[in-house]
Amino acid sequence: MGSRSGPEISVIMSIYNQKNRKRLEEAVTSILRQSFTDFEFIIYDDGSDRELAEYLCRYERMDKRVVVISNPENHGLAYSLNTCIHVARGKYLARMDDDDISAGNRLQVQYDFMEAHPEVDYAGCNAKLLDDGGVWGCRKMPERPDKNTFLKCSPFIHPTVMIRRKVFEEGNTYCDSKENWRCEDYELFMRLYKLGYRGHNIQEDLFFYREDRNSYAKRKFCYRMDEMRLRYRNFRELGILYPVGWLYVLRPLLAAMMPAGLIWGAKRLYHRQDVKYEEWNWEEERTVSENFEKTPTVV
Repeated sequence: MGSRSGPEISVIMSIYNQKNRKRLEEAVTSILRQSFTDFEFIIYDDGSDRELAEYLCRYERMDKRVVVISNPENHGLAYSLNTCIHVARGKYLARMDDDDISAGNRLQVQYDFMEAHPEVDYAGCNAKLLDDGGVWGCRKMPERPDKNTFLKCSPFIHPTVMIRRKVFEEGNTYCDSKENWRCEDYELFMRLYKLGYRGHNIQEDLFFYREDRNSYAKRKFCYRMDEMRLRYRNFRELGILYPVGWLYVLRPLLAAMMPAGLIWGAKRLYHRQDVKYEEWNWEEERTVSENFEKTPTVV
């Protein structure tokens, strides 16, 4: 990793051929316009086409906090994030994805929480669920995850997490084995838990997490089988394989046999909001994105 002399936070994001420029603009803008300003924003181009690679360079010209790392070959998310971790200089490392949106106070709230709770090694948060129509639901995460919260799925929304630098300095980076593709975060958080690290979810909606019908059509059957093996191995080591852990080991197989539309419908029912439908102000967000190039945030 890089030397400590640097910003308080390093935001790390990997991109591979993100074709939706609007979503990318919204994601990047949501970081550059954070109320907390002492950060660097490391964007890793994981072998995207030349057009996108050139497009990303404009961010470096707009804001000196942006660092773009380009690789002509695609190596996957884990490799990309490990590269970002290696060059990051922040006391904390915060994840971000190229199609999600961080609330304007996300970094400030997470930074304050981590400073006030030295016993916590990483912290995520709750999130509003977003598609092209707006906010359609919310995901509440367990405040203090224990080993049993890993049964259903990862108890952390990966792009919401802020991690202490020391966790990575102690050798706990992402496993870039192909058998962990699509489950990089799940594997990491279970491994960290087994090693004695502890995480927390701030009970505030600090993130807009994109989840639509296409989200459930990405995972191929081979990835489902890899996830089953991952679950079996880690549930056994965590001591949660019996009596019900076996059922959750089989969960990816059941998901593979279900139509994506059915899973999507069930998710919408489960995560629907208890309050009146919240429209996402796309017009306001579009204006911010269009003005971004004209009035860059240079700190």
